[in-house]
Order: sequence, then C-alpha cells, then structure tokens
Amino acid sequence: MIEQLISKNLGIPERKVANTVTLLESGATIPFISRYRKEATGSLDEVAIANIQQELNKIQELVKRKETILKTIGEQGKLTDSLKSRINDCWDPNTLEDIYLPYKPKRKTRATAAREKGLEPLARALFSQKNFVLETEAAKFLNEEVASVEAALQGARDIIAEWIAEDEKARQKVRYAFRKGAFITSKVARGKEAEAAKYKDYFDFSEPLKRCPSHRLLAMRRGEDEGLLRISIGPEEEDILYHLERFYLISNTPAAAEVKTALHDSYKRLLAPSIETEFRQLSKEKADEEAIGVFADNLRQLLMAPPLGQHRVLAIDPGFRTGCKVVVLNESGDLLEHTAIYPHPPQSEVAMAVKTLKSLISKYQVEALAIGNGTAGRETLDLCRRSELGPHLQIFSVNEAGASIYSASPIAREEFPDHDVTVRGAISIGRRLMDPLAELVKIDPKSIGVGQYQHDVNQIKLKESLDRTVESCVNAIGVNLNTASKHLLTYVSGLGPALAQNIVEYRRQNGPFKSRKALLKVARMGEKSFEQCAGFLRIKEGNNPLDNTGVHPESYHIVEQMAKDLGVDMEALINSKSLRKELDLQKYMSESVGLPTLTDILKELDKPGLDPRGNARPFEFGNVHSIEDLRIGMILPGIVTNITNFGAFVDIGVKQDGLVHISQLANQYVKNPADIVRLNQEVQVKVLDIDRSRNRIQLSMKELGK
Repeated sequence: MIEQLISKNLGIPERKVANTVTLLESGATIPFISRYRKEATGSLDEVAIANIQQELNKIQELVKRKETILKTIGEQGKLTDSLKSRINDCWDPNTLEDIYLPYKPKRKTRATAAREKGLEPLARALFSQKNFVLETEAAKFLNEEVASVEAALQGARDIIAEWIAEDEKARQKVRYAFRKGAFITSKVARGKEAEAAKYKDYFDFSEPLKRCPSHRLLAMRRGEDEGLLRISIGPEEEDILYHLERFYLISNTPAAAEVKTALHDSYKRLLAPSIETEFRQLSKEKADEEAIGVFADNLRQLLMAPPLGQHRVLAIDPGFRTGCKVVVLNESGDLLEHTAIYPHPPQSEVAMAVKTLKSLISKYQVEALAIGNGTAGRETLDLCRRSELGPHLQIFSVNEAGASIYSASPIAREEFPDHDVTVRGAISIGRRLMDPLAELVKIDPKSIGVGQYQHDVNQIKLKESLDRTVESCVNAIGVNLNTASKHLLTYVSGLGPALAQNIVEYRRQNGPFKSRKALLKVARMGEKSFEQCAGFLRIKEGNNPLDNTGVHPESYHIVEQMAKDLGVDMEALINSKSLRKELDLQKYMSESVGLPTLTDILKELDKPGLDPRGNARPFEFGNVHSIEDLRIGMILPGIVTNITNFGAFVDIGVKQDGLVHISQLANQYVKNPADIVRLNQEVQVKVLDIDRSRNRIQLSMKELGK
C-alpha cells in the first residue's frame, strides 16, 4: 500500500519505488543506490530517490498519527467500525485531522461551557430550523446558570458554531475557497513606520497567495516575526459566507436566522482562523522548499567549482590596519611558512611587502596566489598583479565567505592547534583554491554566503537538504582515501564521523592504504559499510588500478573477465579504448548486472582517476575599485556570487555585489535565474542604477551575453 501511494504521488512506477524502498530500509545510502543499483531502481537519479525517501518518511509519520488517533477515539468508546475504516483508508493529512477534530480532546470552549449548562437540546432544535417561537423554546432551558432567553440562545449558537467548525464538509468548502482565491495582505504595524523602513514595499501590500513568490513571502514573514508587519491570509469573506449559507440554511424561520448568526460567528471566530493557520503553514512550507532548493543548487555549484589541484600555493588573507596574513602551502595543503605584510594604509610598507612575497615565491617555488576577496582584497589583488611576482604565477581572487567561521571552529583548532585564527583563515583561503569541496565541507553551509532567507526557513529541513547536497557532491567526485581529512571522509556514503576517524587513525598507524580491501581492517568497518563506501574511495598508485576508479569492488570480477577474454592484463584494458570497443557487453549480463552497470564500468575505464570538475582559472576585474568609481552605463566583467529566485548577485570588484534582477538576466522571459547563470560564472554586466546611500547597485545582462 505504501509503495502504491508513493508511486501515485511521485509518478514513478511502483516496481521502481518498491525496490528503492527495500534498499533504503536495508540501510543503503542515496548515492550508493543511484550509482550502483541502477538495475533495481530503473536508473533513478539521486533526486528521485531522495523524493521517495521523503514520501516514505511522510507516510510513516501519517501511519503513526493514525495509530494515535485510533487509540484516542477508542479510549473515548466512540470508535465505530465505519469510523475506523475511514481513518485507515485516509491518506490526506488535512482530511485525517478533519475526521478526528470532533473527537480531539480540547480545552474548555464556549461550546463545552454551553453543553455543561444543558443547552445542547436547544442547539439541536435551532439547527433543525423548524418554525417555532424562539423565546418559548429557549425559556425551557433557563436555570441558575442560564439567566435569560438571550443567554440560552447565545449558548446554543456557540454549540452550533462549533458543530459547523468541526464539520468536514464546511472545512473542505472553506479550504477550497482559500486554495482558489486567498490573498496575502501585509500592513505596517501601527507606530512602526520608521523602524520598518526596510519593509516599505509591504506597508500596504496584497496579492493572490498562489502567485506570491517564496522570497516575498519569507520577507513578509520575517517582518511579522520582528513585530513590524501584520500579515493576514484569506479569501473574500462575502463570497465564502454566501456558499456556506447556501449549504446550511434550509428554511426562512426565526431558528434559521439564529443558525445564520452562528454560521457567521463560526467562520470568523473558528473556521477562518483555523484554515488560515493551515494555509500559513502550507505557504511557508512551499516557500521554504523553494528557498532550500535554491540554497542547495547554489551549494552544489560552489562545491563542484573547478579546483586548482595539487600545486604550491601562497595564500593571503588581506587587511588594512592589521596587515595581510600570508601562508605558503605545499601540494597537499600543508603549512610550510607564515608571516604578515603591511602594504596598505596606515603602514603602507609596499616595497617590503613585495620583497617578502617574492622571497617566499622563490624559496618555495610557488605556482599560484590565492587572495581573499574580503576587506582590502581588491587592493591586494591589484598590488600582486602589478608587482611582477613571477612570469608563470597564476593569481586568483578567492571567495572567503565563512573562512572566519572556520578559523575559530573546533575543526580548525584541531587541525592547527599552534596557530591563531588569522593564520587558519589564510590557510583556508589557499586550500579553497586547491580544492573547494575538501575545504568547504568543514564549514556550516549557512556561513558560505549563498542562498536566500536561509535563517528564516525550517532549519531541520535545511540541514537535511544541505547535508544531502554535500554528500552527493563528495560521492560524485570521489575521495582520495590516503589524503582526505576525516571531515571529508565523514560525507562518504556509508561512513560517518566514527568510521572516518577510524580510517584516519588506521592511516596514521599503518601508512597509506594499498587497496580498498584493506578498509576491512579498519575498526568497526563491517561488510555493509564497506559495500556502501568502497566505490566512492580512490587509491592512486595502489595494488589494483581499479581502486582508482568508480568501479565497485563487487564488479572487479567482470573487468577481470573482460581483460581475460581479450587476452590482455588489466592495465592494457584500462589504457586502450580500442580494445574496450571490441567487448560485447551482452556477454557479461546476469540477473543482478545489466547494461546500466556495464555501461558505467566502461565509462569509468575511459577516465580513471579523472576529476570531473575541470580546472580553476584566474579572472580579472575591470578598472573600478569602489562604488564611487561606478557610472551608469558602464559595461564591466563580473563573477556570479549568489543566485536567488529574484535574480543573481555579481561581484564587479567594488566590495559590494550588484544585483541583476530576474527581468534583466536575458532578453527573453526568465522563469528561473538558475536557467541562465551559475555560481562563479564569468559574465558581462551593464550598470543600470547606483544607490550610494543604501550601497546598492543595479546591473543588467541584457544584450551582453553570458
């Protein structure tokens, strides 16, 4: 039943869903299933498998909720066979709660107070809407607690109002009205106009909820949380009341008039607030999902940025008054030397700074410079470029967002216990150039500086999404088993912190791994963990050349058979594409191994050990250094630093990123900025507007190409 529901909800064939659920429940990870179990899943990608996992979790939570509801109603002695059947057959969370609502234990309400006063029979009489004298009927219920006819009628109306509010059909009608025509309305809180200036666009704002983009909804929600805006969600009241009246009012009697009054009260006091809360939650969840999706896409692009690779790097963490911290790293990212230079005001020791840099570059045969793009970054970059530090020296500006977070973290203290935060920050900048992924996994993704409203979305879902993204990127690239830090190893399929630490400890005690099989000697590494992780770990120059590929050890025998059939050794098979073309893949198919796996094996043999990310290359900004240098109409080179639903932010070298609004990204209509630009992309932009008072720059990419 669960597999059928997931299949229906996601539009994925039930067989694929069932096999995927079985694999997930057996402890297999999403990267492993996607990469090494294509025959079982029908080659579902990581996104589809993650969606199946999320649906599975939702349905399992719903099953638990049903158990609680059935138990609660059963304890009340009200669980009939038909009610039990309805609950068991219901798979919509809202409908399930509607069914449960009349039985749900609640605090004392106006209706329960009226019932305690014995007014429920009067409520039933009014609800029948028959023609009788109200005063005469109500007088029958007067007692010490009900002093007047009006008090009796009011109590009866309170009971009717609660009946209507708990009626499934009424709730469905109101829910439909919200879904079809709800508006989100925002107004500035009284007396908060000055304090709420940054939310000026939402002082008197209204639009259909279904058209409200995630960034706008999250902005209004933030303003509300800060007590600066008042937000409401709802359809036109007159329209929904008309439809409710048509449904409930069956006559034109005095009793019907009482029901009408109770109906209006029920909608305004009970129904509308309840469904508004529901739609607030739904719209927030949708906005969160979109914002988290944007963040995850940006993070993926950032993690998959081309690395410089294993080269000697001199990294500079720039600064004015405190100077620039300089470190030299070897090919493995180890610290060789550190110092400080003071080329900028107030010291302005330019000649001494250049002399120091040239000395370090010569001493360590440095191949590249990595310069942080924060305070004094542009000035330091220009200094290095004009100082002729070396004919073949590559100079890079490196995004240092989050480097200060890393430098003060327990991870940094553990890695460099004898150095202060400034040295650690410079090391991080250099390592980011060498391998962005390996360094950025040490930092909380929320500190990396991409995404939108990341602090306003559901933090649990955000963390799950970002962790899944990091895990996906790490496993897509593969990890060098003999050089990876424990923090990078943590994200490898099937490992985690404990096994990652054990691998590093084994490596320290026994030296580099010579084969993947040696992983089984690591403490707490069982067969299941080995199965999940082995294919994603690489060993360069190991005993078996397949250990430096994405071919899983479970498939080594297939490659060995291929080599044997061709009459060559493994090395010859890997090194000769023409030999591999002679293979008939049908010959190697079995019940568990199909064309998807065999095709993947050949792809891996085509590019053993190749990093799919490409190579980093330097970038040069235009001749502008601050916002004061900008003029409207200027055309400048820039680097995309962040992508949101409403546009892209571009670094043009003036410390403040400019915004290319979604309407200015291309000559045609753009639905999603990510369809046009990617992080770290080099673009040409035109300056449209400069607001120096608010430090805002408006840019355009129209007619300039990407």
